[in-house]
Amino acid sequence: MKIFNLKNHTLLLLVSLSLSSAMNAQNIVSKNSGYTITPVNIQNVKLTDNFWLPIIKRVQEKTIEYAIKKCEEEGRMDNFLIAGGKMKGEVKGQMPFDDTDVYKIIEGASNTLISEPNPKLEKLLDSLIGIIKVGQEKDGYLTTWRTINPAKPPAPWVPVIEGKRWESLQISHELYNSGHMIEAAVVHYEATGKRNFLDIAIKNANLLVTTFGDGKDQVHGVPGHQIVETGLVNLYRITNNKDYLHLAKYFLDNRGNPKNHKLYGAYAQDDIPVIQQKEAVGHAVRAVYMYSGLTDIAAIYNDKDYLNAVNNLWTNMVNKKMYITGGIGAIHDGEAFGANYELPNLTAYNETCAAIGDVYWNHRLHNLTGNSDYFDVIERSLYNGLISGISLDGKQFFYPNALESDGVYKNNRGSCTRQSWFDCSCCPTNLIRFIPSIPGLIFSTSKNVLYVNLYASNTAKITLDKTELQISQQTNYPWDGKVALTVSPKKESEFTIKLRIPGWARNQVLPGDLYSYKNLASAKVTLTINGKPLGYKEDKGYISITRKWKKGDTIKLDLPMEVKEVVTNTKVEGNIGKVALEYGPIVYAIEEMDNATNFDKITIDANDKFKVTKEENLLNGVNTIQTDKLKAIPYYSWSNRGVGKMKVWIDLKK
Repeated sequence: MKIFNLKNHTLLLLVSLSLSSAMNAQNIVSKNSGYTITPVNIQNVKLTDNFWLPIIKRVQEKTIEYAIKKCEEEGRMDNFLIAGGKMKGEVKGQMPFDDTDVYKIIEGASNTLISEPNPKLEKLLDSLIGIIKVGQEKDGYLTTWRTINPAKPPAPWVPVIEGKRWESLQISHELYNSGHMIEAAVVHYEATGKRNFLDIAIKNANLLVTTFGDGKDQVHGVPGHQIVETGLVNLYRITNNKDYLHLAKYFLDNRGNPKNHKLYGAYAQDDIPVIQQKEAVGHAVRAVYMYSGLTDIAAIYNDKDYLNAVNNLWTNMVNKKMYITGGIGAIHDGEAFGANYELPNLTAYNETCAAIGDVYWNHRLHNLTGNSDYFDVIERSLYNGLISGISLDGKQFFYPNALESDGVYKNNRGSCTRQSWFDCSCCPTNLIRFIPSIPGLIFSTSKNVLYVNLYASNTAKITLDKTELQISQQTNYPWDGKVALTVSPKKESEFTIKLRIPGWARNQVLPGDLYSYKNLASAKVTLTINGKPLGYKEDKGYISITRKWKKGDTIKLDLPMEVKEVVTNTKVEGNIGKVALEYGPIVYAIEEMDNATNFDKITIDANDKFKVTKEENLLNGVNTIQTDKLKAIPYYSWSNRGVGKMKVWIDLKK
């Protein structure tokens, strides 16, 4: 990967400061997560995939460098130096959570280091971490704008009463800043074994532990924007310090508790206690971050009330509030979930951060249950409404992800197409932190069982309870459904491999009745082992194969693909009389540049014959769907060729 050279010489001088902390590293305890299923670490999965590898490399080689440059231009690093007295000046930027952009870049780059060592990148991260350390107050507090000038927040909507810490938790983002910082520090420690960032995080977390609680001299309150909860749980897992776990639970237990604090309302999921919540409401990113925390607590404590709430919230979201692209959060006002079945297309919000948070949540739910429904949601988000957030050159971004464009309505924060950056740059840096971690979704294990969750070419080293093995995938997924897996255990041994059959291959768009296929596919999934056909039964969306495996055993899975028309539950009024097109896991859209004639009058009728064509020179190489009247491209790739009209839902000919 290319390495961006920080222009500010002060930053490079700080490398030695952070390295000295790293050299005092101690052994840290690895803690059981409470989950029954464990993802296979990205360190053990070497991706060779023609679809995902270029996307990941683009982020590693272009987007990280680009984002660091943007953060430098807008003073993100300067804020830490100003807060620590190494520079003079007022706070720079416009958001109280600008610090988190630096943290998320470090997290994404750390995931890159886990995949492949890179001394130059590691040195760059040491430099950034040194800057962060300068901005941390002696007792561990770390929110630069308040340290620089507590009476002058960068955003006018952050209230200042006395200029004290924690006085405006509903909107100050102090705990949100801590959450992203802790999450990044844990990943950096796992990538490098260094304590330099982790020590900063522990110092901050220890401050939170002493500050918040039910004690007489403690602050009674919860974060306005959730994420500190999962950060604290992750820190607990590697330190075994239960204080962090207890604080995470305290924050969750006291949402909706008027005896603890003045409630923030449904916008922040703070109107009723979490165990009573049954409908996904409010700011969608806050919601799925909180739901991830709820799932962590349900797993660790085996808490039935938390688990019941999580199941109710997931069922409501997937059955009544999810777009066909996997997007969530329909409404611009409040970046929020709408009412049940409120899924507008032109004005859809679908924040990129919400799609990322939803993947994190569904991954936890799978780790808890082993049910493939959660990976159906993950896969739908990954291939559609998540990677639509970044351009094919890695330097343009969607904050919202609409399902329709008229070329006039400026859906993307004042633009009809992707933008190069935002004053609120949470989505670009969230893509940076998430995308390099994608290989960690492919496999997971439980005792003597290997789950194959996603299909992408790779070679992986797996350790089960009773054996070590190497497994490789060869596939052209998502463009076709043929997958070959070669299994090579260290020695011949018996174990179980579970192969996920995607919902689309089981005639299920998503769990529930929000969407359905107009016509059910008749072609069946086929499976062979060493060339011999194998009958199978599905369980929770997986085919289980238990046998004595020997080196070189080959599984071939064929997931038949055909163009499918999707219809929506009639309670979604805007989609009545319309269909969307899918091919495998990919949702398609028609774009004006491919359909310049009578775009607004394009229809699909029962006699249309669909032709699928691989076009290597279009949009980095995609399958297109064509009829005599239209040409459709993968939804994720739209708006890479200029401003124009687009729609996912196409009128049926009457």
